[in-house]
Amino acid sequence: MLRAMTERTPPDPNMADPNKAPGSEGNWFGFQPVDPDAKSGLVRAVFDSVAGRYDLMNDLMSGGIHRLWKDTLMEMVAPKADMTLLDVAGGTGDIAFRFLQRGGGRAIVCDITESMVRVGRDRSFDRGILSGVNWTVGDAEKLPFASRSVDAYTIAFGLRNVTRIDAALSEARRVLKPGGKFFCLEFSHVVLPVLREIYDVYSFQLLPKLGRVVAGDEDSYRYLVESIRRFPQQEALAKRIEAAGFGAVRVRNLTGGIAAIHSGWRI
Repeated sequence: MLRAMTERTPPDPNMADPNKAPGSEGNWFGFQPVDPDAKSGLVRAVFDSVAGRYDLMNDLMSGGIHRLWKDTLMEMVAPKADMTLLDVAGGTGDIAFRFLQRGGGRAIVCDITESMVRVGRDRSFDRGILSGVNWTVGDAEKLPFASRSVDAYTIAFGLRNVTRIDAALSEARRVLKPGGKFFCLEFSHVVLPVLREIYDVYSFQLLPKLGRVVAGDEDSYRYLVESIRRFPQQEALAKRIEAAGFGAVRVRNLTGGIAAIHSGWRI
């Protein structure tokens, strides 16, 4: 799949840098300019391809550390029995399962890709989790949930794939109750120069080849690497979260900025 996009080069940074042109992410699929109306279909195709190997994908992209990052995220969420969590782009259920295991009340998983939701449901049955979690196919930019209906909103490794980040942030605020908590765990921009050089070599040169050998899909992995580079830097994203109506916005870098957790409160 996506074979026509195998040969790509980084675009003109003045045109493509999301930190210089906030809101322009819908015009890009990785390093390829696209019609914004076509982007969500291209993203679904990527995740249709990797759905059955999603955990393997995250292992390859993070060296397995994504599991610790998710545990850190859940410590920040601080699940309670009276909480309802909405996990957007939650596909295979990793965040929802952690939430329930740590005493959370009810989890709702929403993902735009039906195949990811099916994998999550299957994993839920395999683990004997037959209640406490609901599965929904839906778009982060147009969530099929009532306003002020959830206590916490999480999106892990999903915000960089939406067509319009600001629309997704606005929807996150809409569905949260006043005082509700917002959390975004995402691959981000490395803040340590030496680590940045090493990670660039790994992600751009080695990871797509690993995707081809291990998962049989080099193109999807190349897109995922490019989507990280196209994602706003930590402080730029924090400003957009504040602009969406969140207060006490904080950034917590993980593993030198390979990933970051952005958090805030629904005002």
